[in-house]
Amino acid sequence: MDLILWRHAEALDAEDGVEDLDRALTTRGERQAARMAAWLNQHLPATTRILASPARRTQQTAAALERKFKTVAALAPGATVPEMLAAVRWPDAREPVLVVGHQPTLGLAAAWLLAGVAQPWSVKKGAVWWLRRRDRVGDEQTVLVTVRGPEQV
Repeated sequence: MDLILWRHAEALDAEDGVEDLDRALTTRGERQAARMAAWLNQHLPATTRILASPARRTQQTAAALERKFKTVAALAPGATVPEMLAAVRWPDAREPVLVVGHQPTLGLAAAWLLAGVAQPWSVKKGAVWWLRRRDRVGDEQTVLVTVRGPEQV
């Protein structure tokens, strides 16, 4: 199973009276999302299931792909790693899954899957971490396929 973790692009700072879920992408964030979406569209299999947090900034990031995606409440800010992994059906999903989500959940999940311990790894805004679950002679492994930031695509 491939699991692609995509942190939302740069968003407006929190302001008084604005709910966290309503924060939008900045102009720079829109450009970051468009660049990463172009790269992803060249590399994602057509069968990839795309899941996004209900936050406005993740919805805008996912929309840059111009593909259908599903909004999943379990991916909202503050989601736990077990909630996220259950939502993506890790490691049993048959199709690749792209998650458009938030820190610290994405970094904690990457650390858990790659190192076996939930550590606060940093996933930059707009960046993608592509993980793959594989079986090597009865040994289940999670490997890092690539890490890309919007400035690298």
